[in-house]
Amino acid sequence: MSADKSTVTTSAADKPLGMRKNGTSSATFSGRYTQLTLPAAGKQWHAPKKAFRPTSGLTSYEKRAKERVAMAAMKAKEKEMKDEKEAERKQRIQNIKDKKAAKEEKERYEKMAEKMHKKRVERLKRKEKRNKLINS
Repeated sequence: MSADKSTVTTSAADKPLGMRKNGTSSATFSGRYTQLTLPAAGKQWHAPKKAFRPTSGLTSYEKRAKERVAMAAMKAKEKEMKDEKEAERKQRIQNIKDKKAAKEEKERYEKMAEKMHKKRVERLKRKEKRNKLINS
């Protein structure tokens, strides 16, 4: 029996008795079907800080040159794509303007044809009147 009591006391010591300040243990809640484990209490969730080394960020000239070349290539590609897009936009605008001009020209010709027809009809009427006057 004494062996049973010692295992019980050690198992009780292993179990957390609540939240610990330094977070050496985690709180565990178990429901009917699920078991939820919370992160250790008191632990910092931020990454540990490292020593400040100002020279560690310096890169070699070759690396900087490669980055510059890559950046220039990327910018050239972007410029090409923007120019292409602008050219398409200008082409659409020009097409719209051309259609509008053609429509206006067509309307102008229709009006002119109507006017010319009107003038011709009036001329024929005057001619007929003259003929009537002469004949009567």
